[in-house]
Amino acid sequence: MILKTRMPNDAWFSRRSILRFAATLPLAGILPAAAWALDDQEASDLIASVLDDISVVINSGKPEDAMYRDFEKVFTKYGDVPTIARFSLGVAWRSASAGQRTRYTSAFQGYISRKYGKRFRELIGGEIEVTAAKAVKSGFLVTSIAHLKGEAPFMVEWQVSDHSGQNKMFNLYIEGISLLATERTEIAAMLDRRNGNLETLIADLADL
Repeated sequence: MILKTRMPNDAWFSRRSILRFAATLPLAGILPAAAWALDDQEASDLIASVLDDISVVINSGKPEDAMYRDFEKVFTKYGDVPTIARFSLGVAWRSASAGQRTRYTSAFQGYISRKYGKRFRELIGGEIEVTAAKAVKSGFLVTSIAHLKGEAPFMVEWQVSDHSGQNKMFNLYIEGISLLATERTEIAAMLDRRNGNLETLIADLADL
């Protein structure tokens, strides 16, 4: 499956600035060990569908706000949002009330959809091709190769599992750097700037 799209030069985030954090935040344990009903073909098909839907959105010609809503639909359709939100909040998740967890998950869902939706809007012109999938401890790792004009091809990997009861994507690596780990680092910094006030963070995410 090929997505004809163009990635911005910053590759969505500063690779150098978060490399150490990505290396120190392994995802082992985010999902319990299980006998996967999911297989490598289903994992590959899921990511091909993600790329198809992203391609439809970025080529729709819709206004920004409408495109961000569509990106959120793609994220909730294919992403394990509860797992991603829980991991991104880190240790603060443990002390959060049930209501705060629900509100944070909803706010984070909108925030992450807008954040990466802005990046995806810049992706027209290149290609991302799914090339392989293999079983790993946390599910399946689907490998794809991004081909951009004027740049050497680089690897994009997607982590997929059926732990939620459905086949879902819960992480993405660009040249070995985890977006999930990156978000955990950034959310922790946001919370620290608000003196650990989760309610303030939840409210502010709606404006980011």
